Amino acid sequence: MKKVELEIVALSHSITQTHSYAVVLGEVSGLRRLPIVIGAFEAQAIAVALERMQPSRPLTHDLFANFMDTFAIDLLEVLIYKLEEGVFFAKLVCRNNEDTVEIDSRTSDALALAVRANCKIYTYENILETAGLFLENEGSDDAGGESETTDVPVAGKATSASDADMKRMSLDELNDLLQKVLEQEDYVRAIHIRDEINSRKK
Repeated sequence: MKKVELEIVALSHSITQTHSYAVVLGEVSGLRRLPIVIGAFEAQAIAVALERMQPSRPLTHDLFANFMDTFAIDLLEVLIYKLEEGVFFAKLVCRNNEDTVEIDSRTSDALALAVRANCKIYTYENILETAGLFLENEGSDDAGGESETTDVPVAGKATSASDADMKRMSLDELNDLLQKVLEQEDYVRAIHIRDEINSRKK
C-alpha cells in the first residue's frame, strides 16, 4: 500500500464540545487534512513539544523519549496503519543498533513522541481517502506550520447542528455544513460530520 507523509499542522479545540480536542495532520505537499480526536492530556503533551516548552519535571512522553535516548533507541517513523470503527491504530518504527522493531501505540501517544523525536509521520492512502478532509478555497496564509488554533465564534445555527439534525440532512447539506465547520477550524465537529457522510456512502 502507498504511504503518505503527514505533518502536524494544528491542534484544535472544539467550539461545540467542551474538553474535546483534535490533532490535525496535513498531507505533505497536498491539501488533505486528517483530524484525529485526542484527550486533553495528549493535546497538552503535543502542544508542549510543538511550542518547545520546558516543563519543570518531565511529562510522561518526555520520560519515554529520554528513556529511548538513554538506551540508544531511535524512533524512525510513526505509521498510522489502520482505521477501524472510527479508531486509528498506530505503531512506532524503532531501531536499536541493527534491529528494527515495530511497537503498537495509541495514535495520540505516537504523535506526542514523534514531535519529540522529530521523526516522520505516515499513513496509508486508503486511510487518508476514507477519513481525510479537503478544505475548499483554502487561503494562502495556511503555511502548513505547527501552530495551535484558537476558538472562532460560531455564527448562526448552521454549524451547531446536533447529531439528530445531521440524520435528517441530505448529503449535499452535510457537505455544505462540513465546509462551514472546517472554515471555523472546529475539526472535532468536522470528524462527526465526516463520519455521518461516510456512513451514508456504505
